[in-house]
Amino acid sequence: SLPSTHEAYCAYSIILMALFWCTEALPLPVTALFPIILYPMMGIMDASEVCIEYFKDSNILFVGGLLMAIAVEHWNLHKRIALRVEPGTGGVLGIWSLKGSFLSMWISNTATTAMMVPIAHAVLEQLHNTSKDVEEGSDNPTFELQEGSPQKDVTKLGEKDEARPCPLSFFPDNGQAHPALPASSESTVWQKREQLRFSQGMSLCVCYSASIGGIATLTGTTPNLPSSPFRLFPQNGNVVNFASWFGFAFPTMAILLLLSWLWLQILFLGFNFRKNFGFGGQAKEREQAAFHVIQTEHKRLGPMTFAEKAVSVLFIILVVLWFTREPGFFLGWGNLAFPDKDGNSMASDGTVAIFIGIILFLVPSKIPGLKAPPALLNWKTVNEKMPWNIVLLLGGGFALAKGSEKSGLSEWLGDKLTPLQNVPSPAIAFILCLLIATFTECTSNVATTTLFLPILASMAQAICLHPLYVMLPCTLAASLAFMLPVATPPNAIVFSFGGLKVSDMVSRFLLNIIGVLVITLAINSWSFPIFNLHTFPSWAYSNTTTNCMAIQTNITTTPSP
Repeated sequence: SLPSTHEAYCAYSIILMALFWCTEALPLPVTALFPIILYPMMGIMDASEVCIEYFKDSNILFVGGLLMAIAVEHWNLHKRIALRVEPGTGGVLGIWSLKGSFLSMWISNTATTAMMVPIAHAVLEQLHNTSKDVEEGSDNPTFELQEGSPQKDVTKLGEKDEARPCPLSFFPDNGQAHPALPASSESTVWQKREQLRFSQGMSLCVCYSASIGGIATLTGTTPNLPSSPFRLFPQNGNVVNFASWFGFAFPTMAILLLLSWLWLQILFLGFNFRKNFGFGGQAKEREQAAFHVIQTEHKRLGPMTFAEKAVSVLFIILVVLWFTREPGFFLGWGNLAFPDKDGNSMASDGTVAIFIGIILFLVPSKIPGLKAPPALLNWKTVNEKMPWNIVLLLGGGFALAKGSEKSGLSEWLGDKLTPLQNVPSPAIAFILCLLIATFTECTSNVATTTLFLPILASMAQAICLHPLYVMLPCTLAASLAFMLPVATPPNAIVFSFGGLKVSDMVSRFLLNIIGVLVITLAINSWSFPIFNLHTFPSWAYSNTTTNCMAIQTNITTTPSP
């Protein structure tokens, strides 16, 4: 049957917004404001109801998490972490994969990539030169470009999920800076080709690790936030919080990072792992030369300042409070200190983030003396670096979801997808992840998740499948943007840096397939006990899920996976 008037109006709104989001005819956050105009005019929702959706708890968590990220960047703590490298096994690509993924767990992957690419290419340049240049104390021009730039904060936090950045201004020659090749007369075409491939591998290593690392934490990348079931299922009992998300996503990130590193090693450096890992005299000498460069730059930072130490302490406190608020397997401080009538924590992860964020405005950046020093954060810095556009984009997604629910469109779509009940659940998860991973190559990953997740949740309800079984893997799949330079800002950054062609990135489609397979493994294994996926949750019941009661009774009589 055809949808009713309200359902059709809501479907028209979604199609219109999807068209504008995909073509970027208007800025993405401007398109996200459409529901405020369309829904009241179409009789779907009151304007007051729509506006509330633009500043929900998920937005508060996003703002609070970015306050800490801004403080980390403002005091260059992220650069100190990036330059803290010690010689060891794993090869150069492995070291930079670990560092990029760790930083991206806590700060913007755009900022991570923009900071690490010049440093990584400085290391690459030393690997291509002899150790004699390092012993003579020659300066590295790539580091000078990074240090001397008046626009060291060229990217705004959150751009990774919305904008397509222009070529970076701190790279010379209109964004084209190529790694130095040996000028020795003994250099051969084969050596230059090998060095170019190593340069390409290093660039892709940094941007891929930044994209992969963001999936590990709930605040690591913006698409993770719409996956929270709060906006679709308010009575979910806080099943997705910082701790449960980390338990599910961190192993997924670790496996995907390992496989992507091995893939890049084989693709760009070949199967000679003994040479790739730095065994042997000349290889070891070059690796030591690269580490010497990094250690020299680390020493230039000097000892940690009071501000860096204060931000580090507050960062650790924030993570500890997130993990222990309501971990699930024991009573957290939220359950004990601020319980509701059901014993659940009334304080959310957003409460914790804002609490630490306010403290950043109170703690001085220096030990107080005769003159009061400035605070760790000031509003001017926050206003310049906070991606308010992403706040509007998230709100637009929440408004779309609420409108779909109010109009009955979600229920109608779910009914049309009931034939999928005969398809095995793992096959559904795999196909949907593949669809999302393909779609996110062409459009914003935030727009992708906000468009698809409400529909997928309704589909799961219609076929009596746990909604998180499809929502969680599709959210992770939205971060698998590895093929196109325009797919995500980290890709665009390394592409503008030089040494890469579009064909070099498009040919890495196998990494997308590997990512989908790893996510499918995760949702069908360790995620089951974390989110209790083997049962249909009571908070997902609706008027259309009455038949799920009988199915649920049959499921609970069989052993859970």
